[in-house]
Amino acid sequence: MAELDADAGYRGAVAARAAGITYRQLDYWARTALVEPTVRGAAGSGSQRLYGFRDILVLKLVKRLLDTGISLQQIRTAIEQLREAGINDLAQTTLMSDGASVYLCTSNDEVIDLVSRGQGVFGIAVGKVLREVETTLVSIDSQVPDPMDELAARRATRKIS
Repeated sequence: MAELDADAGYRGAVAARAAGITYRQLDYWARTALVEPTVRGAAGSGSQRLYGFRDILVLKLVKRLLDTGISLQQIRTAIEQLREAGINDLAQTTLMSDGASVYLCTSNDEVIDLVSRGQGVFGIAVGKVLREVETTLVSIDSQVPDPMDELAARRATRKIS
């Protein structure tokens, strides 16, 4: 399996595709500061936003939470908690929700404590989502031809003609 460059920037269309959202959602979430690109933000007309791997992971998590019926306001709160916590090991994190609020659990004890309150909750294992994003990005990268190869192929075709 190909390796992902942790410092690579992904264009909006690739980020949206990897997160399973529309480009319109991506644009709205960036403009409303829900999930902003960390590699390069928009700098005027014609500029390209570049999203990092972690940005795409957060986009996918937002999508999953929306799909479960969590309000965008609650998701904003959860994303802020995630940013403030500055958690580096997202693979060991679980997002839990009771349908109204989202909780960030970084240990099994926190998950057990939340479940033992007697409310119905569901969880999203961030590590699983992280691996899904990696797989999707590797798949997308392998489908996109290298622009240098395409240009070289065009030049070769012109020389032959």
